[in-house]
Amino acid sequence: MLPWHKRFIGHLSTITTHKLLVTKFCFKVGLIRQGLLHDLSKYSPVEFFAGVKYFQGDRSPIAREKEVIGYSLGWLHHKGHNRHHLEYWIDRNRDGYFYTEIPKNIVKEMVCDRIAACMVYQKDKYTDASALEYYQLGFDYPITHPATKELLTTYLTWVKEYGLNEGLRKIKED
Repeated sequence: MLPWHKRFIGHLSTITTHKLLVTKFCFKVGLIRQGLLHDLSKYSPVEFFAGVKYFQGDRSPIAREKEVIGYSLGWLHHKGHNRHHLEYWIDRNRDGYFYTEIPKNIVKEMVCDRIAACMVYQKDKYTDASALEYYQLGFDYPITHPATKELLTTYLTWVKEYGLNEGLRKIKED
């Protein structure tokens, strides 16, 4: 395990790089406010210090924290404060869980977030297909409204088929 100060610097660098990439991509799709406000909760103590403790550099520290203790307080906080995560939109009533359709501007931010996360963690292995491929790893897990699943898949496919810049241009126009 890396020393604490290297994990601190590594995590701070990772989340800041991710945030700046998402901001850049959000600007390209016309989401100025969402780009500026994206993932600010990652700098809150509950998320930040868990990220430092479980930092590895090649994947989200949330995954490692879940492996070690079985859950992640940082993730529970993050998904509850950030509308660009599918899990934010899950609710339940007496009949069970249901999945709310996500507004288009939030799906657009979600795409920007997924692309940036793949770039940050995959580094030189990133391709324009990476975000779609990562999404499809959990495709059979029904945690989203069917219309949202269709829109998200369409947007990620555009990035794969047309390339990042043209894909983002098409997303902006939609």
